[in-house]
Amino acid sequence: MKKTGPSFHSKIMPFHLSRRKPVSKLSCFSSLVLAYFLFTFCFGLVVEADKSVTNIGAIIDVDSRVGKEQKTAMILAVQSFNDNSRNHRLNIYFKDTSKDPVQAVSTAQELIGEKQVQVIIGTRTWEEAALAADVGKPAQVPVLSLAAASSTPLLTQNRWPFLVQMATDSLEQINCIAAIVNSYQWRKVIAIHEDNSYFADSGLLPMLSEALQNVGAAIEYNLILPPFSSLSDPEGFVRLEAANLMRKQSRVFIVLHSSLPLATHLFREAKQIGLMGRDSAWILTDSISDFLDSVDPNLVTSAQGAIGIKSNYSESNRHFLDFKDKFRRNFSLEYQDEDNWNLGIHALKAYDSITAIAEAVKRLGGYNNSNPKLLLNEIVSNNFAGLSGEIRFHGRKLKQKPVYKIVNIVGRSYKELGIWSSELSFSESHVEEKGNILVNWPGELDRVPKGWAVPTDAPMRIGVPQDDSFPAFVMVKRDQKTNEMKYDGFCIDIFEEVIKIMGYPLHYEFVPFDGNFSELVGNVSNKNLDAAVGDVTILAERSRIVEFTLPFMESGLSMIVPVKTEPQMAWIFMKPFTRNMWMVTLAIIFYTMFVIWFMEHQCNQEFKGTWKDQLGTAMWFTFSSLFYAHREEIKSNYTKLVVVMWLFVVLVLTSSYEASLTSMLTVSRLEPTVTSLDWIMKNNKTVGCDGDSFVEDYLRNVIKLQNIKPISSQEHYSEEFKKGNIAAAFLELPYQKIFLKNHCKEYKVTGPTYSFGGIGFAFQKNSPIARDVSEAILTLMEDGKLKRLKNKWFDSPDSCSNSDAGLETERLSLKSFWGLYLVSTAISTFCFLIFVLRLLKKKFKDSKEHAYDLAQTVEAVPNTIVRLGQYFHGVRPKSLRRRRTFNKWNSSKIELVSPADPSQIFQASSLQNSELQEIIE
Repeated sequence: MKKTGPSFHSKIMPFHLSRRKPVSKLSCFSSLVLAYFLFTFCFGLVVEADKSVTNIGAIIDVDSRVGKEQKTAMILAVQSFNDNSRNHRLNIYFKDTSKDPVQAVSTAQELIGEKQVQVIIGTRTWEEAALAADVGKPAQVPVLSLAAASSTPLLTQNRWPFLVQMATDSLEQINCIAAIVNSYQWRKVIAIHEDNSYFADSGLLPMLSEALQNVGAAIEYNLILPPFSSLSDPEGFVRLEAANLMRKQSRVFIVLHSSLPLATHLFREAKQIGLMGRDSAWILTDSISDFLDSVDPNLVTSAQGAIGIKSNYSESNRHFLDFKDKFRRNFSLEYQDEDNWNLGIHALKAYDSITAIAEAVKRLGGYNNSNPKLLLNEIVSNNFAGLSGEIRFHGRKLKQKPVYKIVNIVGRSYKELGIWSSELSFSESHVEEKGNILVNWPGELDRVPKGWAVPTDAPMRIGVPQDDSFPAFVMVKRDQKTNEMKYDGFCIDIFEEVIKIMGYPLHYEFVPFDGNFSELVGNVSNKNLDAAVGDVTILAERSRIVEFTLPFMESGLSMIVPVKTEPQMAWIFMKPFTRNMWMVTLAIIFYTMFVIWFMEHQCNQEFKGTWKDQLGTAMWFTFSSLFYAHREEIKSNYTKLVVVMWLFVVLVLTSSYEASLTSMLTVSRLEPTVTSLDWIMKNNKTVGCDGDSFVEDYLRNVIKLQNIKPISSQEHYSEEFKKGNIAAAFLELPYQKIFLKNHCKEYKVTGPTYSFGGIGFAFQKNSPIARDVSEAILTLMEDGKLKRLKNKWFDSPDSCSNSDAGLETERLSLKSFWGLYLVSTAISTFCFLIFVLRLLKKKFKDSKEHAYDLAQTVEAVPNTIVRLGQYFHGVRPKSLRRRRTFNKWNSSKIELVSPADPSQIFQASSLQNSELQEIIE
């Protein structure tokens, strides 16, 4: 047993030796360390397995200011999400975009294939976003575009189902530009843009042209500049193009799109040659204005007075202020070569785009982000207040319409003028400031710029009719000594006076034009000529293609015909008064006659007797008063008042009648040979007209005349009339006055007058000079210079007064005497009524003093009627006591016996007087 024991211990000695205390401590420590690392590794694997990752691909221009701001903002947004998320994080991979949009395809393929990104964000242009969306469509990777399109293409959702637009289109900004142009009443603009892939297919120019047309403006010239990177000598090239702008009339420049380097060169060269001077205006879109907070100060200095359209966002909320501090700190550390650390709208939109992805990932819980459709739906279902504004989508594009801030570049910064939106237009503050002209315009101008100037390199070409049918309007002659063209006439004098009033030099030259007026206006429309000065009639058809000034002379079309001398008429003495005048005069005569007779026959023996005698006396008195030959003596005072007024009426009538009749007898009457236009059409007569004007077409197409003979000059009209080649001539009103001034005894105007818009000057459509010329023409009218010029060229002291006056205009009508007739009638009526009232009053008074019983009164009625009738017929009435012998007086057997007693004669006379008094009462 003892042997076996030692041998046993000897076998396990190594084990025991291995389990000695020092060895045991080391082994335990190693085991613990190994177990700790194993546990940590396994725990890390578990945590890593539980925390999902979303990979984001960003395609930006990392070397540009926009790309630097976007990259800094995206990194801050990713860090903010990762710091606050426990089970999910975001990874972002930046790829630099190339200048060729086609390279966006390979960039997107690399991000999707190698980096396994679930969403792509960024792109420099809309074209790059569309190409990236084409790549992401098979892989079903959402693409968030930060670049704006001019307008959303049709069928965008069907063509690019995974494309989300984080930027609004440019249509609203174009409408804002048109509103600014319209508010200052500018009519022509010059559009400037950089020719890159972004602008080539954007359609901004057609949209701008349409928007300007809606407010009565137009694009005069479109300056296309190549990409700045492609220019070997950008300074020299931009200087040459800016100098070409001096040849244009417009001074309103709209920079639709330009890179910052190219815009800096453009503004500097424009300032040096004077395009940033007085009466110039510059409008900058957000492609430049959005960088005013972070742009190079040299650009701001060169663009003094320009108006900018800047994206509007809130800068006062706490979220923005916190982000601004973080951005400035990180941006200054990352890009130490940048002098300005302020942020712009591009940084805010980039931050909001990452936030939109982060919010979608949160709602998915971090585990379903591998499903692209779910991720896309969650992105477009976002609704939160971002740094750049409200983030809410409709049809995979932002629903909220943009709001723009109108700014004015002043000093080294800018000032805000107001806010504009399509729903509210300009804010009230902007309207008030614009009304008070608080804008700092280029050249320190204290008023709104005109927006145009006369080109300095070439004068305005103003067309003048070379062979005008009526030289009094325009005369073009060549000086035999100097061989220079000389221009004179009424229209030339007006234009020269207008230039003096306009207040600024207008460099122009007259160009003789050999053609009709329609061709002259057409050459102004197609810009072969800048304007037309002459007797150009304003017509609706012409107004559609050119801009007319206010008319300085009336215009109309009427017919001129030869006249023949009217023979003396047998009834010419009736001509001084019109028919109505004669009728009313006779009525007044008979009315006055009646009033005089009624009042006088009561007390005047000369107006008594039989009806025939009374009527003859009254008519004799009234008509003899026309010649002041009446002899009857007037008794009543009322009658005297009526007669005095009637004699005054007679004085006026006889004087007027004698003057008119004298004129008719001494001046020969001219009767037209052609009475009406219908007679010409019925007999198919030939008419003459100006062959260089629109009259021939008007007569043929509107009045429907067929036989029309064009006449080339003023002198030929009279020759054609004398030869019998034409029966009438159609001339415009100004030409009529000139023609009739020398032929007023031979021709006269007859028929209707067809009115037109007048005579004015023609300029190119939307020409700003036309408005200033119109204002100058108004000044000429108001100060009387236009009238003096008309007298100089057209009026003649020997002009005939009866050349265009008709017979009816020389006859005396009722409208000249109705007031006199009214007063005479009123006085006669007033006196008549007073006289009648006095008779009634006296009768009423006498009836009370001599009251009879009913039988006597009834018996007295027929007696009174009989005696009243006898009185009016001149028969001596008898008393009622002799009514039984009344019939005997009418008998043929009545004998006249002289009374023997003279007292009987006295008594009979007394009885006769008492009876007469009784009858009168």
